[in-house]
Amino acid sequence: MLKPGTTAPDLDLPLTIDARFALADQSPENFTMLVFYRGKHCPICKRYLEELGGRLSDFTKRGVNVFAISMDDEERAMVVDSEWETHDLPLAHSMSEETAREWGLYISEKREGSEEPDTFSEPGLFLLKPDRSVYLAITQSMPFTRPSLDELLKGIDIAVEKDYPPRGTKT
Repeated sequence: MLKPGTTAPDLDLPLTIDARFALADQSPENFTMLVFYRGKHCPICKRYLEELGGRLSDFTKRGVNVFAISMDDEERAMVVDSEWETHDLPLAHSMSEETAREWGLYISEKREGSEEPDTFSEPGLFLLKPDRSVYLAITQSMPFTRPSLDELLKGIDIAVEKDYPPRGTKT
């Protein structure tokens, strides 16, 4: 579990657009938002990332850099990039199980007969301040009940307007 107020682990992953995502290179006005998703096999992830991609400008106009990340290999990630309607949402892939564990993500194994990869992470969502400190951390052990984007946007507005501090720092 990542404690709010502490520095987030580094991430350096390939993107589906033939570039790399390096967390250390991010310099958002307010936050970097990392949305960890289960992968190509997950219809709930598809709905969530399509909604997020369609509302990307709602986040960017608030000074939030948004990235979606999975343990999918490049081939599976490219299917997501081409078949899902994620718009301009940057998709990072090929995250290792070790890195997923560093982020406190739950890890699952393939169900027999499913299209799931052998190992994948369950969902997570993190807001990081420009100094890479953890502001908000959400991890889930199941694919359903994702954070509402409307509620998240309202929370970001309050956090920025009122300079609201990270909570849960005594964890």
